[in-house]
Amino acid sequence: MSAPNSTIVPQDYDPKKDKGKFMNPVMKEYFRLKLIEWRAELLRESLETIHDTLQGTELQKPDLADRASAETDHALELRTRDRERKLISKINEAILRIDDDSYGYCEETGEPISVARLDARPIATLSLEAQERHERMERVHRDE
Repeated sequence: MSAPNSTIVPQDYDPKKDKGKFMNPVMKEYFRLKLIEWRAELLRESLETIHDTLQGTELQKPDLADRASAETDHALELRTRDRERKLISKINEAILRIDDDSYGYCEETGEPISVARLDARPIATLSLEAQERHERMERVHRDE
């Protein structure tokens, strides 16, 4: 876990309007809190799924159509939880990047990622331009 931080983020803080230095202490703490809150929400949803859906799922239904429907719902729920597990891992990696001061910088170019992009996708590791290049390369190689 990260060390306690004494930086206070004002209630009405908007990192896109911050005219200070990129990734100043308030901006870093804003993103740290946003990531921690997102992770907590995902974990809460996961626990609800385990409690409500997976434990209450009766896959041994006498009717074949009901059983197939229940198994499909169960599989979909498990896939969703697996995606969320991977997302939690990316959130943890982003928090570590905040701690080592590499958060907010493109892994490919080293340039700052736009604050608007980080606010919309706080786990982003590539600038918009680098992400678009990456996606174009994937399409080119997928079509080969």
